[in-house]
Amino acid sequence: MLKTKLEEINNKFADIELKLGDSSIVSRQDEYRKLSKEHSFFVPIIEKSKEYFKLLKDIEGLGELKNSSDKEMREMAFSEYADAIVKKEQLEKDIKLMLIPSDQHEDKNIIVEIRAGTGGDEAGLFVGDLFRAYTRFAERNGWKYEIIDSNPTGLGGYKEVVFSVEGSKVWKYFKFERGIHRVQRVPETEASGRVHTSAITVAVMPEAEEVDVEIKADDLRIDIYRSSGAGGQHVNKTDSAIRITHLPTGLVVTCQDERSQIKNKAKAMKVLRAKLYDQKLLEHEQKLASERKQQVGTGGRSEKIRTYNFPQNRITDHRIGFSVYNITEVMDGDLKELIQKLIFCENEEKLQKANI
Repeated sequence: MLKTKLEEINNKFADIELKLGDSSIVSRQDEYRKLSKEHSFFVPIIEKSKEYFKLLKDIEGLGELKNSSDKEMREMAFSEYADAIVKKEQLEKDIKLMLIPSDQHEDKNIIVEIRAGTGGDEAGLFVGDLFRAYTRFAERNGWKYEIIDSNPTGLGGYKEVVFSVEGSKVWKYFKFERGIHRVQRVPETEASGRVHTSAITVAVMPEAEEVDVEIKADDLRIDIYRSSGAGGQHVNKTDSAIRITHLPTGLVVTCQDERSQIKNKAKAMKVLRAKLYDQKLLEHEQKLASERKQQVGTGGRSEKIRTYNFPQNRITDHRIGFSVYNITEVMDGDLKELIQKLIFCENEEKLQKANI
């Protein structure tokens, strides 16, 4: 089945290259862009298919050699045949994953919103801890992050913090963080040394373009007020903070991180656009609720996805029943093992559903 599929793709690829070679295609920009995008998608698959077809030919040859009258030749053929079969299975898996259409948000930057939930001051402290883990993770991957809005507590934590992350494949890795994160540890504020449980929520939204979401000026109420909280001397001297209310939905976003009203408004609009886009996606997800329940996926907005147990040095991801025992490293931004395991499980599910 895969062999037939790859033969069809090779024929289609040859047809695309023929069309792109026609000089008149440049004047038909929409068609040119569509063909160029298809060409880029198929190039790595074509390279893998060449490797696959060669391997199939080698396996066929080794199969014949297994019946050789030469004992040494037979032993060599049996050994190489077994290795080739293992390689073939892995190659088939790699190719099938390449054939599955990528996530529509794969290339989008993101906006992350972390909010304290149950647990009072301890929840606020954990918001700060997880914010640091995420920004360190971004730094390790060479991604750029920027704080959009924050509401610090007096103890060094946050009631909430909103920030953007820009870079290659940021959605692919951060999308798994959506949901409720529970922490179990002895709070710094707890004199008796009793383990306390608190929770915070994480929202991860793909950054939306203007074409993704239409926002009418008449639908907005924009309030300007004096910044408050930590942020430098200017916060109590300038009316630069922005609050935008989207009247049709009741969504409210604020930004006070910049000295400039204009910059704060631009950042707030970026968050509003992402929230409206995320709301649209959620409505679509709810229509596919039965399918979503089967996915490892990205976690529901109200789903408890992970527990951080500090006394036992354990982090457990409840979606896949997977634990790691390096809580200090994870909180310093080493999320690689956790997220790669989630990606692996998601890919396994995609392969089961793809039926290629």
